[in-house]
Amino acid sequence: MATVAVLSGPERRRRWSPSEKKRIVEESLVAGSVVAAVARRHDVHPNLVHHWRRQAKQAAATGGGLKLLPMSLSGLLGMEPRTAGSIEIELGAALRVRVDARVDEAALGRVLRALGSVGR
Repeated sequence: MATVAVLSGPERRRRWSPSEKKRIVEESLVAGSVVAAVARRHDVHPNLVHHWRRQAKQAAATGGGLKLLPMSLSGLLGMEPRTAGSIEIELGAALRVRVDARVDEAALGRVLRALGSVGR
């Protein structure tokens, strides 16, 4: 009589750390090495090793990460930070508008025009 073994549960995939991938790729790039043989030694499918090699090649071509660009702050030095002014409006018996000295003239003009059109 034959014995049947039932295997259940999801198949688990091996997770390769970046350092493991790098080590396997470097081993596959050694002169005279064969990708299939390297893959067998590490129990990896050869297509995966080829994929990692392509990724490594692309990373090397693009600089492989974050690049910092030079930046000049000379135009920003000496500039004071802009702070918002305040406009306070009271709509009581007598309309009162209080304006801070830092309020932009164009903004104040828009507010006054809007207030002028409210009473019409």
